[in-house]
Amino acid sequence: MHLDVLDLRNFYYRTQLGRVAQKAIRDQVVAMWPPLAGQTVAGFGFAVPLLRPYLAEARRVIGLMPGPQGVMPWPAGMQNVSVLCEEHLWPLSTGLVDRLAIMHGLEVSDDPAAVLDEAHRVLGPGGRALFIVPNRAGLWSRRDATPFGFGRPYSASQLEAQLKRHGFTPERNLTVLHAPPSQAPFWLRTAQVWERVGRGLPWLSGGVLMVEASKQVYAPTRGGLAERVRKPVRIWEGAAQPVGSPKQGQASR
Repeated sequence: MHLDVLDLRNFYYRTQLGRVAQKAIRDQVVAMWPPLAGQTVAGFGFAVPLLRPYLAEARRVIGLMPGPQGVMPWPAGMQNVSVLCEEHLWPLSTGLVDRLAIMHGLEVSDDPAAVLDEAHRVLGPGGRALFIVPNRAGLWSRRDATPFGFGRPYSASQLEAQLKRHGFTPERNLTVLHAPPSQAPFWLRTAQVWERVGRGLPWLSGGVLMVEASKQVYAPTRGGLAERVRKPVRIWEGAAQPVGSPKQGQASR
């Protein structure tokens, strides 16, 4: 079940816990994908809080928001780049996207297979996708006070197996949001410290799982024509001999 776009906006832009979560996730996304000129960057679900660093350098930035969730104009004070779309039919050309981030789009979908198929379709050769979902082993998936407490939480092995079934190759995974999902001032003040500690302790599960994947592109099994000539035409014996040439054994004059 999708959350309402107004609830997502209020959490990420109007609560201190939401702003802390937004910064922690966005900083990790930028560390993995530094902004580069000429790229097409897209987000599906409610991924627009992660896309702002790419507005200046990217060729285009697109925020795809599914119909059951609703859409809001984004970014504020600038030309709108967000669009309402169907989960299984995105208004993007095949192979258009270089970088695709999905947040609050997979775990809440009624048809996650359709979401993954569309993600695979729009991703171009050499493109990368980043799937951001609630971590099954983390604290954030156990509280419905944040958007990560809704939908299906994943473990890394579960998500990677699902990605492989839809033509993706998982490249790396990590967790973020290692501080508890609490509004208490102590946890909010020390959130960045917990993020640094969590990156150095792999056994410390964060609340959000991030899996980066590339699109599988299969090489052709054999070259040449797809059809072979089963009965090739043979040249008649003697037909290749030029007309008027001297016969064998006849002396030339």
